[in-house]
Amino acid sequence: MRDFSKAKRIVIKIGTNTLTKNGSVDSAYVRQMAGQVDSLLKAGKQVVIITSGAIGMGAGQLSLGTRPGEVRMRQACAAIGQPMLMAEYRKAFEQSGVTVAQVLLTAEVLNNRKTYLNLKNSIETLLKLGVVPVLNENDSVSTDEIGTAFGDNDKLSALVASKLDADLLIMLSDIDALYDKNPRQFPDAKAIPTVFEITAELVRNAGGKGSRFGTGGMKTKLEAARIASNAGCRMVLANGREKDIINRIIAGEEIGTIFMPKRKLSNRARWILNSAAAGVINIDDGAMQAVKNHKSLLPSGVTSVEGTFEAGDVVMLNDKAKAVTNLSSTQIKQLAGKHSTEIRKALGPGHRDVVAIPEDIVFIEY
Repeated sequence: MRDFSKAKRIVIKIGTNTLTKNGSVDSAYVRQMAGQVDSLLKAGKQVVIITSGAIGMGAGQLSLGTRPGEVRMRQACAAIGQPMLMAEYRKAFEQSGVTVAQVLLTAEVLNNRKTYLNLKNSIETLLKLGVVPVLNENDSVSTDEIGTAFGDNDKLSALVASKLDADLLIMLSDIDALYDKNPRQFPDAKAIPTVFEITAELVRNAGGKGSRFGTGGMKTKLEAARIASNAGCRMVLANGREKDIINRIIAGEEIGTIFMPKRKLSNRARWILNSAAAGVINIDDGAMQAVKNHKSLLPSGVTSVEGTFEAGDVVMLNDKAKAVTNLSSTQIKQLAGKHSTEIRKALGPGHRDVVAIPEDIVFIEY
């Protein structure tokens, strides 16, 4: 389980609390981390870093006592803190002769199939050049999604690991491991070394949000583990302040919690599953059973439609699955409950006679 000798592509996520000290980036820590990453590169591995800390750094620079609440102030803090953050990474990696590249993302980039694939190609090119991409959420142009779209970049790190077919996601946090209950409230809480399935009980026992500058919590880390699992990617959650933590994880030391993958979906299926749904198509039991049996979704099984969406958008099928729809919400409302042969009569030639094909339907596992 902890044999990472064949892990070629590794994504490392560094949380705000791990990276910073008193509101500023801990330069000594970044240098230590850069040295460990350099040893991975020398061993022939590819590394992508997901970093947090831009808003916290900006808030520290402005001498704000707490994480700013207003969207525009958070945008301002991110704009101030992001170049400071990258300057620390560049300075630390230059000592090893390693080039780093900044990549800023919003949720929309990952939800749109075209920009999603463009991002994948860009990062693939950087990795082939021996560059270490450093990714962060583009908070300075985000609006109400700041701190919620990716959950202190926990979800973002898993989406990137999934997108790049990474072999391992290392999540460095101020949390030692996943516990059977909240260790801050229960002194007898025990660390869980290995997780094979993210159960409802594990989710219930997960704590809330993190510190004053961080937004992530154990729930977002479990969500990240689920995303990584669908990509067949192992994830290790560990305390980022432990000495030589990255090298110790790669060496197979039983430290933190390892989440084992349960299934591996295709790249397209993962994109569908991880994209925000533009609406909901409610279907009857017969239609749900048909799509479970790898059949197309026909308009005859549709009972109602929620939201407004276009053909090609990702939608929910009840609360059980996600799908790429061949028809718009307006068209589906017009054809709901009708036989497939009526589609061409109603919409004219050139339209498919199904709402979604099996290859574009992915069931959600809870």
